Amino acid sequence: MTAFAELPLVIEPAELASRLGAPDLILVDLTSAARYASGHIPGAYFVDPKRTQLGQPPAPGLLPEPAQLEQLFAELGHRPDAVYVVYDDEGGGWAGRFIWLLDVIGHHRYHYLDGGLHAWLAEARPLSSEPRAAQTGTLKLNLHDAPTATREYLQSRLGAADLAIWDARTPAEYRGEKVLAAKAGHIPGAVNFEWTAGMDQARALRIRQDMPAILADLGITADKEIITHCQTHHRSGFTYLVAKALGYPRVKAYAGSWGEWGNHPDTPVDR
Repeated sequence: MTAFAELPLVIEPAELASRLGAPDLILVDLTSAARYASGHIPGAYFVDPKRTQLGQPPAPGLLPEPAQLEQLFAELGHRPDAVYVVYDDEGGGWAGRFIWLLDVIGHHRYHYLDGGLHAWLAEARPLSSEPRAAQTGTLKLNLHDAPTATREYLQSRLGAADLAIWDARTPAEYRGEKVLAAKAGHIPGAVNFEWTAGMDQARALRIRQDMPAILADLGITADKEIITHCQTHHRSGFTYLVAKALGYPRVKAYAGSWGEWGNHPDTPVDR
């Protein structure tokens, strides 16, 4: 039995610290090259967050090509019995996007270190400056569509009573005051709750403990299909993670996000 059995999706630094030597652990750091080099959780692999995205305009947040994903996970030594623990240094955006990637490849043994590196450092836990070398070899992955909402799918679902669209952008972007695409505004029916508002600044950027009540007030509830997005599905990595952590059964990421929606000629927009 794995050392991580019975732990929730979101774990605390102490729970990770006592399991750093677990043979099934793949620990993933999604900070930056400079931050990783200056000190990371011992045993962590560094993944440049840019590698989690396709990176091509107008919708850089789309899924990378299959070959790129297979290369990435081969370097991590991916295997069916692995348990991933992921963290970043921004409160969960990139880590949440990586969890979405794990869902896409059909691997559901994973955890998020609540608060990421900030929480680890707040407890004065040790860091390492020794890089973890990439694994060698090749890997074949089967990709799954269920975790992702395409533009066409989202457009077909607009107005559905059992749909909640969670817009993780800033209020200015949502209202169309800050323009980052050909069109400004938001997807019709979308509810705006900025990603950073879900982080507890007093608890090292851990997920706010009152998120269930906040989301209930917004109509983002477990009985609905939750589709979350931002501009490139980076910030909405956090909101995807939150919905998954709360046990919502139907959660999708709109990976194209506003980069795609706001630049497409046939998408409706509200302001």
